[in-house]
This record gives sequence, C-alpha cells and structure tokens, in this order.
Amino acid sequence: GWFSTDPEPHLIGTRCKQCATYYFPKQNDFCRNPDCYSSDFDEVPLSRTGKVWSYTKHFYQPPEPYIVEGEFEPYTIVGVELAEEKMMVLGQLASDADENVLKAGIEMELVIEKLYHQDDTDYTVWKWKPVAA
Repeated sequence: GWFSTDPEPHLIGTRCKQCATYYFPKQNDFCRNPDCYSSDFDEVPLSRTGKVWSYTKHFYQPPEPYIVEGEFEPYTIVGVELAEEKMMVLGQLASDADENVLKAGIEMELVIEKLYHQDDTDYTVWKWKPVAA
C-alpha cells in the first residue's frame, strides 16, 4: 500500500484535512504538524516526479531483512523533493539509470522495479530515474 503499480506509478500518501500537510508513508493517527491537532486524513496520490536534492552510493550490504539475489552490488540512494508536495522521499536509483548524470536539481520520475523473487512471487519497490531529456 505504499505505491501504485499503474502504467504511470505514484507513491500513496496522506494529506491532513485541517492543515493540508502531506505525509509519506501514510499517516493515520495524528498530524505531526505542531500547529495542528487533527487526526483526519485523506489518502492521496503523490507526485511521481521531483528534483534531486542529494544522493549517495552505498558500498555495504544492509543487514537482514535486506535480501540479495546473487552477489551484493553497491547501489545509489537518491533524495528527491516531490514536485507538488515539496517533501523529500528517498529511494534507490533505477537499475538502468546512469549514476554519472546525477546532480542536484535534475528532474526525476518514479518507476517500479523488482526488488527480489521469493516463493514464486516478485517483490517490487519504487525507485527514481532521471527524466528523459
């Protein structure tokens, strides 16, 4: 329930009905805005595009429950500021994306990729990919 698998996927968040603050992952208990005391939220699709705020390459394998198919390969994490909500969402760089083109401010779009395969099921996750020029 964190993202859609539509042809143009998006993250699924919530927006406070009182102060319009966005949350990802979804917030359902109370608004974390210190000026708001609401506990009423709408589920909303979040922007599927945004701009790179920062990025880093991970050269270590995370501990369990992280699952590796085959040998571990370093991966890049990208912090993207969503276009409409102006909130930061982290995610891996898409497997077919060139990390050498990354720089702060470039436009990114959300994609869905297989994370791993287990018990005849493909498990997926959102990732970020530079928007084609």
